Amino acid sequence: MDVPSEGESENSSYRHGVSESPGRKLAFAAFVRKALEDARATRAWTGSEVARRTGVSRQTINRWVRGDWTSDPEAERVVAFCAGLGIDPTVAFGLLGWAEHTPVRSAPAPPPMDPDVEALLRRLVDPNVSDAEKFHIRETIRYLAYRPPVREEPRKGRRRVS
Repeated sequence: MDVPSEGESENSSYRHGVSESPGRKLAFAAFVRKALEDARATRAWTGSEVARRTGVSRQTINRWVRGDWTSDPEAERVVAFCAGLGIDPTVAFGLLGWAEHTPVRSAPAPPPMDPDVEALLRRLVDPNVSDAEKFHIRETIRYLAYRPPVREEPRKGRRRVS
């Protein structure tokens, strides 16, 4: 990554070579390419790792790099991409021509969590729980998450014999 000069923030280096490009798509594509190059160079992240850490799919990132989109990227995805890479999202917003004060829709509130699931999650982060126990918890959860759904058979009533 280029070292910012005096009076220049680290995030402004993402603007170099971008603001002169004609069109928002080209500017945003150059921004995304630079962010990916920096992630590869400084963190040794692959495209898949960037997608995993930012929560933005590889397909979406690739469309952004190609400038292959018909409607503007979703603000939430741009924010997630930038946050995952430690970049100020206002840089991307500026390149896309969005006002810096554009409100980003907040994520919907997560559904209430089952108390048993909360207890399992607490155990997984508890330093006093052994690695073997954590492994067992994860394997059990993985098994339950991916097994086929269990079909409920209608209960047949028992007849009384007189």
